[in-house]
Order: sequence, then structure tokens, then C-alpha cells
Amino acid sequence: MATVTVEINGRPYAVGCADGQEDRVRMLAKQFDGHVRQVAGEVGHVGDIRLFLMAGLMLADELHEVRLGNPGASAASAASTDGVAEALNAVAARLEKIAQGL
Repeated sequence: MATVTVEINGRPYAVGCADGQEDRVRMLAKQFDGHVRQVAGEVGHVGDIRLFLMAGLMLADELHEVRLGNPGASAASAASTDGVAEALNAVAARLEKIAQGL
């Protein structure tokens, strides 16, 4: 098993992966970092957990739209929908409370 250090939002994270998958993990981390930085630019500094959650939800939404055959629809609808950031912040706040209780 290999270990790759990736940087997300300026912080290093060690990630385990199968031997030979290091470049793929780096590429995926770079994509995720782009989403995290986009969210950070839109909502400001709200903590890593919230940023990661919001970026993960953005990626899940993109994947869902691709599976439905509507690539690009999620970005357009998210950009035109008021309250998306507030909803994501509320979910993130609940997850932070759960994580702090562990």
C-alpha cells in the first residue's frame, strides 16, 4: 500500500492508496481542491469540515447530473438558486456537531 501526500486548501493530507494509483489520487485530490477553493471563495472561511462537505456535495451533484444525462445542469441550477449556500451551511453545522461528539 502506498501513501500519497496531497494538498487541500493549503493543508497537506496523507492518503493511503493501492500501489500504482498515486498519480490518480493526486489528480482526484487536485480536482477536489479546486472545488474546495471555489466554495471557500463563495462562502468565505467556514472551517475545513464545512468546506469539504460543501465541495463533496457539489461533486456528488455533478455526478448525479452526469448519471441522469444532464452534465452542466447542476452548476447552472446551483448558480441560479438562492439559499443553496445556507442549506449546505446548515447541513455542515449539523455534521460538525456530530463529529465533535465522537
